Amino acid sequence: MADTIIRASGFGKRYAGHLAVSGLDLAVQRGELYGLIGPDGAGKSSLMKAVAGVLSYEQGQLEVFGQLLDSERSAEAIKDRIGLMPQGLGQNLYGDLSVEENVDFFARLRLVPRAEAAARKEQLLTITRLAAFRQRPMKQLSGGMKQKLGLVCTLIHAPQLIILDEPTTGVDPVSRRDFWAILAELIASQGLTALVSTAYMDEASRFTRMSVLHQGQKLAEGSPAEILQRAPGSIVLCRAEPQLEAMRRLSAIAGQCEAMGPAIRLFLPDMSAEQARGRVSTVLAGLDCQQLDVLEPELEDVFVALLATPGANGQQAQTLAALAAPRQALDSSALAIEAKGLSKRFGDFVAVGDVSFQVRQGEIFGLLGANGAGKTTAIKMLTGILPPSSGSGMVAGADMKQAGALIKARIGYMSQAFSLYLDLSVVENIRLYAGIYGLNRQQTALRLAWILDMAGLHGHENDLASTLPMGLRQRLALGCALVHQPRVLFLDEPTSGVDPLGRRAFWDILFRLSRLDGVAMLVTTHYMSEAEHCDHLALMFAGRVVADASPHAMKQQLLTELGQLYQVRADNAAALVAPLRQAGFANVSPYGTALHVLTLETERLGMVLRGLGVGQPPQVRPISMEDVFVQRVGQLEAQKAAQKGSP
Repeated sequence: MADTIIRASGFGKRYAGHLAVSGLDLAVQRGELYGLIGPDGAGKSSLMKAVAGVLSYEQGQLEVFGQLLDSERSAEAIKDRIGLMPQGLGQNLYGDLSVEENVDFFARLRLVPRAEAAARKEQLLTITRLAAFRQRPMKQLSGGMKQKLGLVCTLIHAPQLIILDEPTTGVDPVSRRDFWAILAELIASQGLTALVSTAYMDEASRFTRMSVLHQGQKLAEGSPAEILQRAPGSIVLCRAEPQLEAMRRLSAIAGQCEAMGPAIRLFLPDMSAEQARGRVSTVLAGLDCQQLDVLEPELEDVFVALLATPGANGQQAQTLAALAAPRQALDSSALAIEAKGLSKRFGDFVAVGDVSFQVRQGEIFGLLGANGAGKTTAIKMLTGILPPSSGSGMVAGADMKQAGALIKARIGYMSQAFSLYLDLSVVENIRLYAGIYGLNRQQTALRLAWILDMAGLHGHENDLASTLPMGLRQRLALGCALVHQPRVLFLDEPTSGVDPLGRRAFWDILFRLSRLDGVAMLVTTHYMSEAEHCDHLALMFAGRVVADASPHAMKQQLLTELGQLYQVRADNAAALVAPLRQAGFANVSPYGTALHVLTLETERLGMVLRGLGVGQPPQVRPISMEDVFVQRVGQLEAQKAAQKGSP
């Protein structure tokens, strides 16, 4: 069919002895924003490179624009109609060239006539709001700006199909949302077809249709609404004390049950909202239940349900039950980390300015911020890696200025790169870290057994770290960071690229470590799904802490100031953004085939929508930490821009 841009039939790709993709069937129609959803290793990149004509394949057939891609000649025949943006920040760009020079280079590379290229460049730089930065070298751009420049260079030759491989990985929430809004506008205005991959399930609702992939296999395909129907049921979000007892009871009735800071979130399949509310109320009878909300399932819940295998929950329960019991009575008032007026200057540049916060023993504390907000610099000062320009801090009972070696012996650190030696086995990595921290033979044996239990690594003792699935590798890295039983744990974007099952297992371990062992945790992240798990958050902007509260308190403040979040469904949702903003609804953004509107004027929103021909009333949506982050940072950026523009 002429409207089918991509058709894969039994597609398969093998690398040496590893089958990356097997028996994949899918069809992408003209004008679709089609998503490939799945964790690292799901086969997304292999399929996308093959569609772009830069990777051969061994199984099945692949057609693009009706052309069977079975040779280099056939791939070359369609490349002028394709734009490819590879995975990684700025991977298709040149660091020493300016924004404008990068765009001009790609225009010449694609043989775009000079006048046509100039006009298209101005249009794309305006849409992406990069026009003011045209002389800035690419290497000096933020992660979000690099991705927008990469999109401009991908579009400069006016392709009919664009292929974007995880374009928002490593990008802060404000830039992520901005990127998706720009992409939706371009697809609507230019009639583009887009094939986009992501590892983040919260982005899946933005797609017209999608395929959910796992280990090279397709688990489901369809629109977000159709995939949600694959696992009907209800989500219950509750707060009950004591939390550990509530978790014990609720875990017995729900395969998906996770702590979200002081709250608990569980999925009850095939239950209506009323049934779910009644079931949880009965199970929690006798406990102090402070909150009980019933919500609709999200795509991640469906993904986890599709991946669930018989007996998996029991195995995970055994693993988690092996966590050590409390060593001593926990003092929740004791401070594990205290920053007082920390500042760090590099010449005239203030990377961190007058930052203060406290982390209590047994607390999971999130330090949030966009790229360049100062999170990493603050952590380096607290861990003794960087001396502060001013201010002071205590970590695990030691002064960070005077007891650097003592602090390092009392803390655990897990970096985004996992800090493992990939050519060593599981046991060899654990023993190496035990030796680094000075454990004797008996202590090493005890901690080795504990880590194997905690991380579920039995049967993998002699496997090289490089061969482990991402989730197991990440739990091994956590075990190595905990080998010396530290009182404080620093985690740098700990679940990047891990599938939802692995991520939930990881956070379940963190929850039990904090509640049972009293380990204090400082998590630096700009992924809001991790922020929801924290007991307390500090939001950094331009080197300063601009908000310091629990996730629940931050959400309530946003509700009070800006109103409820509504989802608007309409056939022409993207076309409604401009008229809604003209009507005074400033906080409106496209979200896949729908719109999200944040407003205090509920009745007027309904009236304006009816006037625009939208028959379906807006639906209330729960506020997320991403909504909080985007609104707060957006307000601060607007204030900063206004101050620069004032005389």
